[in-house]
Amino acid sequence: MENTLNQTPSANRTHIGFFGRMNAGKSSLINAFAGQQVSIVSGTAGTTTDVVHKSMEIHGIGPCVLLDTAGLDDSGELGLLRTGAARKAADRCDVAVMVFAPEEAAVPGTEKEASWISYFQKHGTPVVAVLNKADLLPAGAPDAADAGASDAADASSPADTAEAQRNALSASLGIPVLLCSAVTGQGIPELKESLIRAMANTEKKRWITGNLVKAGDSVLLVMPQDIQAPEGRLILPQVQTIRELLDRKCVVTCATTDRIDTALAAMKQPPKLIITDSQIFDLVYAKKPVESLLTSFSVLFAAYKGDIRYYVESAGAIGRLNGDSKVLIAECCTHAPLEEDIGRVKIPRLLRKRAGESLTVDLTAGADFPEDLSSYDLVIQCGACMFNRKHVMARIDKAKDAGVPMTNYGVAIAYLKGILDKVETGEA
Repeated sequence: MENTLNQTPSANRTHIGFFGRMNAGKSSLINAFAGQQVSIVSGTAGTTTDVVHKSMEIHGIGPCVLLDTAGLDDSGELGLLRTGAARKAADRCDVAVMVFAPEEAAVPGTEKEASWISYFQKHGTPVVAVLNKADLLPAGAPDAADAGASDAADASSPADTAEAQRNALSASLGIPVLLCSAVTGQGIPELKESLIRAMANTEKKRWITGNLVKAGDSVLLVMPQDIQAPEGRLILPQVQTIRELLDRKCVVTCATTDRIDTALAAMKQPPKLIITDSQIFDLVYAKKPVESLLTSFSVLFAAYKGDIRYYVESAGAIGRLNGDSKVLIAECCTHAPLEEDIGRVKIPRLLRKRAGESLTVDLTAGADFPEDLSSYDLVIQCGACMFNRKHVMARIDKAKDAGVPMTNYGVAIAYLKGILDKVETGEA
């Protein structure tokens, strides 16, 4: 295991969260697992407050993010905020490690951890359970030959042994439990192997461009470089899409909005696929060759990060909005808003033009997202290039549970432009 200098975005890394009560040894276990100090370790309960993130490159797992969370039993006003942050971290975990200390595993009362495990299992998140601090427990009962050499008061009860506690905890939780020690390194290799196996059973590799291209296809990317684009750089979805197309052995041509005609004229044959910014869907649609497929970066990321079928189905709710309706726009970025910002200005303007100026539009940014969505008639999620798929799917699950339609920027704009049925989603 070692740190990586590559530039794999956090959103594309496997997220491994460590959960458990205060002083279960989560931070020490993470440090032993990572082979370096990721989290501050202290005997004082509640040392970990905000969720600690550490990007790593781990052989067998690949690029990943380790998340150290506050204790599940944290209390008080600040404690509730800390456990709330841990719950948000749970939504973006691809794998969860539930950590127990011997004093917790030896007595009944693991209902809190069991409820979190049930939450993970409900959302399809694999769980690896660990009985930590195994160095504090005797490995087994004393040999009979040695019994006479020890004072009877020093003999450990078989119920106190590491194996006995592990077996009891496993029976209580209904899942296997690993025996680990952050101090001696016991069980750390087994923890790594368990995480590798857990990841092998999760979703197959997904492509941003889905089933839309194959090796040798030509692809035209139309990429406006306006006030929204960072100076001297391309935005992340463009970079990731270009890299994937190159990996898939496609021939890639890039052009700004004012050079679409020039780019098409320079190509010997019409491109198999045109990928554009959603905001200029109608302009590109009017210029594209009949045989070329059309999509946008946002639509591709809708399928890559979320539930594209639900997004497309939910787009129809836009046609049912009126002046009394309420819409939530959810951005993953926390950038400073600029003039003509797509989430704060352009989409609300398009919605109000259709539904009425009195339409209520709320906006959340970053990890903020309402627990209760019942007051909304529609949720519109951004492309979520900064979030991993698990995080986005947790939001979609909340919307579905509340019976609230949820779509995304690109799908919503295509619907508002009247060309959603002409846009490819890339769904495999």
